[in-house]
This record gives sequence, structure tokens and C-alpha cells, in this order.
Amino acid sequence: MWIRKNHFIILFILVFSGLQSFSQESDQVKLANEYYARGEVEKAKALYEEVSRDPAKVSLIHNNYFFLLLSTDDFKTAEKYLNRLIKRHPSNLYYKLDLGRLYRAENKEGTADKYIRSIIDQIVNNPYLTRHAATYFANNQLNQYALLTFQKSRQVLNNPKLYSLEMANLYRIESNREQMVEEYLNYITANPNNSRYVKNTLSNLLTETGELEILETLLYQRIQDEPANITYVDLLIWTNLQLKNFYGAFIQARSLDRRQGKEGDKSIEIGTIALRNNDFNTASKIFDYVINTYPATVNYIRAKMYLIQAYELRVKNTYPISEEEIRKVIADYNVLIGELGIDRNTLEALRNKALLHAFYLDEKDSAITILNRIVQIPRTNREIKAKSKLDLGDIYLLNGEPWESSLLYSQVEKEMKDTPIGYEAKLRNAKLSYFKGDFLLAEEHLDIIKKATTREISNDAIFLSVLIKDNIAMDSTEEAMRAYAEIELLLFQNKEEEALQKIDEMISHFPFHTLSDEILMLEADIRMKRGEFLESIDLLSRIVEQHPLDILADDALFKTGEIYELHLKDTGKAMEVYIEFLGMFPGSVFAAEARKRFRTLRGDFDHLEEESTF
Repeated sequence: MWIRKNHFIILFILVFSGLQSFSQESDQVKLANEYYARGEVEKAKALYEEVSRDPAKVSLIHNNYFFLLLSTDDFKTAEKYLNRLIKRHPSNLYYKLDLGRLYRAENKEGTADKYIRSIIDQIVNNPYLTRHAATYFANNQLNQYALLTFQKSRQVLNNPKLYSLEMANLYRIESNREQMVEEYLNYITANPNNSRYVKNTLSNLLTETGELEILETLLYQRIQDEPANITYVDLLIWTNLQLKNFYGAFIQARSLDRRQGKEGDKSIEIGTIALRNNDFNTASKIFDYVINTYPATVNYIRAKMYLIQAYELRVKNTYPISEEEIRKVIADYNVLIGELGIDRNTLEALRNKALLHAFYLDEKDSAITILNRIVQIPRTNREIKAKSKLDLGDIYLLNGEPWESSLLYSQVEKEMKDTPIGYEAKLRNAKLSYFKGDFLLAEEHLDIIKKATTREISNDAIFLSVLIKDNIAMDSTEEAMRAYAEIELLLFQNKEEEALQKIDEMISHFPFHTLSDEILMLEADIRMKRGEFLESIDLLSRIVEQHPLDILADDALFKTGEIYELHLKDTGKAMEVYIEFLGMFPGSVFAAEARKRFRTLRGDFDHLEEESTF
């Protein structure tokens, strides 16, 4: 019993002494760190030196101590300290790398380089140590040594695509865009399922057209070297789409369809993207190709429908709009419907036909009859039915019956709640309130729609909301905003002469209002649609000159280039305007399109081969 009690007492004394010693040592580390934090360099160094002799405590103070030695040029003490650590811990990579840093700090470049390269040679056969060494170099702004470490490890392990993401990031930091892109291509080759990640990353990093063109060139080279690698073709299609080179994207998509037996799926996809971007000629070529190449397939029907839509959009964007051409479009829809009958594939064609009758031929009764027919067809797709109700609402607004319009919009809003069509219905109700001058109610609708799931609807809501807020903030009577909304309603109802008269009145009554640039833009659009192109250019020039910092300035200059290119067929002048645009508004949402149009007019795509590299 006595012996056990003594053993317990002795054990307690040993443990207590150990804890007391540990506590003292911990207090030393804490105190040294406090000196370090307060900038009391000599006190911190002295205490760190004392603690560093205890192997168990070195890891707690090493980084701070080594930094102090370097920052005070105490290289002799630092070398002695590191050599002691390396001797004590020969397998610790970081202490060895710190010695290399010390040599560099002493300006012993030759010694440092030779030593660091020797360390690299020792570890490059181990991917784990390789990554740790490269991370160390990168964290200490020694990116070239980090890259060298990865490159040597690739050679030793005979894997040229290893470490591709890490190297891509290093090249990005070094502003070496071409090598960065090369490494992302290496990564996507080894990890094709991560193509979306690579596309998103490159989309964020390659913000200049020239950088995307580097990617395009590298992809063509890779495809030539590895024609069977579909991943490169897919990425080349994506790159061409970023450059808005839709025909180039189609060439690759066409080959991909053939290779994968897709019956035109990818081609149709590119055609619809070209259509959304108003490249009607390219879209028409693509749909013609699918019609002729894949008859008796579902894509044949889709392509015929899209081909008519491309023709329709070309007609609508050729000013002044020709009634004869509109009737030709309607005739094409009639042929399609006659060939395929009334079914879910042709209801959209029937709906488009109705809108042409209403908005371009002033045949509103015919349009209402067609749309009511769609709504009443049993088992009609609910989205088509909802869209047709919205169209009916628009036509009633054309007729000056806003209450009927609101009733139909509200029906769709309720029936299609929390869907894009439901939000579109709410947006139309908001516009109806706006047209009536009830801006408070319009804003209530718009605040909800801003959170809509589709970017287009949300952007429309944001634009209208900003327009209202910016132009009634300093005008408590809201008189000018009401007059402007009235003009927009007249234009919706195709009452151009009345709208022009109201514009003249607004310019006279509100010469310096914040709506001045919007008023000029409205009149410029009217003049352009009437074929009065020089008058339109004059109005657009006034926006750029008088309101260079306003939101419509870039839009106005871009439209000027479009008028010269598409309507006046003055290629030289259009190129001048696009160059001026890129100089004035490099960050504009129209910049990529302006650059693409300039390159097209310059003939950059004339050499494009008809066949892809497959």
C-alpha cells in the first residue's frame, strides 16, 4: 500500500513537472509570437532562437523565425539554423526548399539555382512531393521553378498531361495565355467529362477576341494531330460560338453529326443560335442543309419550320418592310401546314402566321380567328395555348381594348404560375400598367419579374424598371414619363405618324429632360423602319455626341454601323463605324458582335473551307 502510494506521488510529480515545463515552453512560444506581432524584432529573434533548439517546438515557430532572419538579413544565423534542421530532419522537403530561398535572398543566384534544381531532381518521380514543392514555389512567387518541377515530373513519369490544371493556373498568373490554353486542352483531353468546367473557365479568362482566336488556332492544330478526338471538335464549336462565327461552328457541327449519326441534331442547334443572333443567312444555309440531308426525320420538320422563321425574320429586318414579302412568308407557312397538317409540330407555324396577319397586314380579325382556333383545339400543348392567349391579348391592345388584354394576360399568369410563360404574362401586365401611366403598379409587377428564371424576361423587367425610376425621380408630376409611355403604346399599335407627332411635342415641351436620348432613339428606330436611313443615322449620331455617357450611346453607334452595313451596303463606312465603336465602347455587350461584323466585312472568313477536318 505504501509502495503504491509512493509510486502515485512520484508519477504525479513527474507529470506535474512535465506539464509545468510544457506550460513554460508554450508561454515562450506565445511570448515570442507577441513580440513578433508587435514588431519587436530583436526580442522575438532571441526567444525564437532559444525555442528553436527544442525539436518538439520548431514547427510552432519556424515560419516566423525564418522570416525574421531573412527580413533582417541575418543570413549566417539562418543558414546555420536551416542546416541544423535539415540534419535533424533529412526527409523534410520544406526545410530544404527554405535553404534555396535563403541562397536567393543572399543574391547567390548560381548557388541557389543549382541547389533548387538538385532538390527538384530528387522528388520529381513522386507526384505527391512534386505538387508540394510546386505549391511552395508558387506561394513564394517562384513560378518558373514551380513550372520546371511539373515539367520535369512529366518527363520522368512519361505523362505529358499530368498537372495540367496546376500548370494552367501558373501560366495564367504569368500572363502566358497561349501556354495556359494549351494546359486546359491537356486537361480536357484527359478529363473529357469536365468540358463544361473548362468552357466556363475559359469564358471567364479569355475576354478578348484575340485570346479566343489563339484558342481557335490551337484547336485546329490539335484536331489535325488527333482527328478522332471529338472533345476538341466540341470545344472548337463552342469557341466559334463565342466569336459569333456561326458558319464556322456549323462546319464542325455538321461533321460531328455525321460522325455520331445524329441526323442533324448539332447542326439544328447551331442554326437556332445563329437565328437568335440575327444571322439569318447562316441560319438559312444550315436549315437548308438539314432539309436536304436528313429527309424523313424529325429534324426535317424542325428545319423546315426554322427555315421559314429565318426568312420571316430577314423580311422583318429589311426596311421598309415589304407587304408582298410578308404575304410570301404567310404562303410558306400555308404550304408547310398543308404538307404536315395541323398537329403539335405545326401549331407554332399557325401561331406565327396569325401574328403576321395582325401586326404587319392589319388583318386583326383573321389573326383572332386563327389564335382562337389554336386555343380551342383539344389536347393542345398548354404552352402553345398560353402563348396564343398572350398573342390574343396583344391584338386586343392593338384594337385599343386594354381591359380584354389584361384579362387574358392575367389568365395566363394564373394558369402558368412560376413558369417563364407565367412571368412573361406578368411582364405584359406590367407594360400595360406602364402604357396607362400607372407606374407604381408597373413597378410592383416588375419587382417580382426581376427574379424571373429566364435572363431575357428578367433583363426586360430590369430595363423597364430602370427607365421608370430614372425618369420620374426628378419629376414629381411624371408628365414627361407619361408622354413617353403614350408614344411607346402608339408604336406598339403601329401608329407611326401619331408617334412622330408626339415625339415633336415632347422635344418642344421637355428639351432637356433625362428622357432626351430615349426620345431620339425612338425616332431613329421609326426612321430606320420607314427606310429613312440617313435621317436615322443623324439622330443616332446626336445620341452619341450629346449623351456619350448614357446607356444608349453604345447601342446608337452600333446601330449606325448596322445601317451602313445592312441597309446602305456601304462596307467601308460600316467598318469605320465598327472600329470607332470598339475604341469607344470596348466593354459593351455589342463589342463581340461589332468585332465579328468587322472581321466578316474585312474578309477574314472568306477562306473558310466547306468541309471540316474530319
